[in-house]
Amino acid sequence: MMRVWRGLRTGHSYFLKVMILNRRIGNFLRVSNIHSRRCVAQLTGFYLLKNRIRLPGFPLFRPMAPGKHHRICLLRRHAGTRILMAELRSLTKGAIMITRFRPFILSLLLVFIVHCSPSIKETVIPYTPQDWPTSIWKSEVPEGCPFEPSKDITAIGFTRNYVAYTDADTWYPSWASDGNMYSGWTDGEIGEESCNSNGAKAHTGNARIVGDDPLRLTVSSLGTEPASAAPYGGRYPSANLVHDGIWYYGTYCVDFDQSRPEYRDLYSWAICGPVPGFRISKDYGKTWIPSPLSPGKPLFPESGKGGRQVKMGTPHFVDFGRNMEHSPDGKAYLVGHGFLENDPAPRIAGNSWIAGDAAYQARVTPTPGTINDVAAYEFYAGRGADGRPVWSRKFADIKPLAAWRHRMGCTTITYDAPLKKYLMCVTDGWPGVEDMNSYFLEADDITGPYRLITFMNKFGRQGYFLTFPSKFISSDGRTAWLSYSANFHKSYFGNRTVADPIGSRYAWTLQEIKLLDPAAAAALAQYAGKAAADPLKSDANLALRARINVSSVNKKNKPFTELIQYFGEGAVDGIVDLKNPISSHAWVSLEERETAVLRLTWDSPQTIRRVWLFDLPNLNDHITSGVLLFSDGSAVKVGELPNDARSAREVAFPPKQVSWIVFAVNTVSKETRNAGLAEIAVFKE
Repeated sequence: MMRVWRGLRTGHSYFLKVMILNRRIGNFLRVSNIHSRRCVAQLTGFYLLKNRIRLPGFPLFRPMAPGKHHRICLLRRHAGTRILMAELRSLTKGAIMITRFRPFILSLLLVFIVHCSPSIKETVIPYTPQDWPTSIWKSEVPEGCPFEPSKDITAIGFTRNYVAYTDADTWYPSWASDGNMYSGWTDGEIGEESCNSNGAKAHTGNARIVGDDPLRLTVSSLGTEPASAAPYGGRYPSANLVHDGIWYYGTYCVDFDQSRPEYRDLYSWAICGPVPGFRISKDYGKTWIPSPLSPGKPLFPESGKGGRQVKMGTPHFVDFGRNMEHSPDGKAYLVGHGFLENDPAPRIAGNSWIAGDAAYQARVTPTPGTINDVAAYEFYAGRGADGRPVWSRKFADIKPLAAWRHRMGCTTITYDAPLKKYLMCVTDGWPGVEDMNSYFLEADDITGPYRLITFMNKFGRQGYFLTFPSKFISSDGRTAWLSYSANFHKSYFGNRTVADPIGSRYAWTLQEIKLLDPAAAAALAQYAGKAAADPLKSDANLALRARINVSSVNKKNKPFTELIQYFGEGAVDGIVDLKNPISSHAWVSLEERETAVLRLTWDSPQTIRRVWLFDLPNLNDHITSGVLLFSDGSAVKVGELPNDARSAREVAFPPKQVSWIVFAVNTVSKETRNAGLAEIAVFKE
């Protein structure tokens, strides 16, 4: 045995190289003294060999208490046979002792355990990728729904084609005459540029979206603009329109009741405020003309102060297609949400940014001279005796376009030109910090009547700001891409295991959906509950619902995010991409060879019995051996992975219950520069 003594000093870090089979399975272990008067040492995880960047979220080890022994076994047989052991004991004056077995002893033990166990079997499994099966989101309509069911669109099918861009929310893209889309954004980052919409120093961001394929868009920040929220707590992007080369950028205000500080934990921006008008750009966001209005002097005569409530909360322009080409009268239509009069059981946060009772509508001929002039607007005022819609110049005459007390919230409308349908998205998000419900309605006329397509409980699970960008509606009108953000609250943020559907996260998320007629819905319904033909895409693949951490990621293959929780997501998305050499559907390390490590974690124990490992599809980066580590202390040596990702290395073993699994690269080919995996699958069967 070999002993290594280190004297710890507060704020200093120490490193021990870990060896097995004379090769690195990790890079370094970091030992930190985190208290000055009490010696408390902690091994905090793997570090990269070259630059010592921490592998985040890698809690393989537990903290030490003073005077206690802690045996941290990286590899261990069921009966307690130790393959690699590091024993730490905190001593007086901050000393620490690190003990480990000699490498040649480890080699003998590992060979004995791995190769003498007949219960572990390795095989090569040929693989042919198949598309995700389209699945219908089950509609669960609450009692008291006031909307008749649609007869033309009776269900929504999710194809499981999805993508997420940026680490920000509040996306409402407008399709401009130059072919690009433009949108506001905030509360996050696009690359290294950040924006926040809280307080007197609030800003709102501007973005350009280039491309025709939703899966391969270029999203670029065009900077941010100041947008003070005072006297409210926040000011966020909302109504967004680019028409005839002029960008109209609207915002809305939100607030808390500052006398009730508990609101911040129980509700999210419990009070919806007014619309402080529009800033204007005549050069696609290069320069801006500030709004002449303000939160204290808003566009519509409304306020969220003093117990008052709004009706045109979080307004959005109806998406009429490229440059408003399908507007019925050349006017821009706004839809907002708000309260209903005479509520017999008012709720706290019942009229917030994401909750309300009704949707309201206004319209205006958009020009720089009219967009901030309330006198230029008309307001939907219900229907006349002849059943036709009535429009009034008086805001006081405004009437609900659609209403469902305590069941409405943020509302958007898109015109589906091929189907000649108006598609309304509504999010019932009360109280704002928990699961949210969303539903879709359709109508033949912009003023309704609207009919229910589907009601999606816990969509996202915290999905919000739903809309259908008209640019991505198919020529037959039956395929579209749902735009939304999700899971902003701390209970959900950064946890891909709670995403429903898969791919939902705090970002600009796009999901491909099918607008199904009765025949198409019936045809798909017969496959409900049946396993997917592609094993990677089946519910038996637990990796689809796992948290993932990786030792590093190559920027060329990284998802469009700076959140480390998603850096390796391409290895657990159910897709082996054989066509594109640079693809986010894989995990590619950053100049790592034998030091590359991937970890999957579940929030609750899972019973597993098989693992599939796919090497990268290029022939240069090739893993020739590795090690699987399990949370139960066991380990399995893995042989050479097939080098073209057209087959998987399957490792089968008796069922075991684990909460995490690690794959550590052991050896690679001499040509390898960036070790990684096209996919890892973990099966419960």
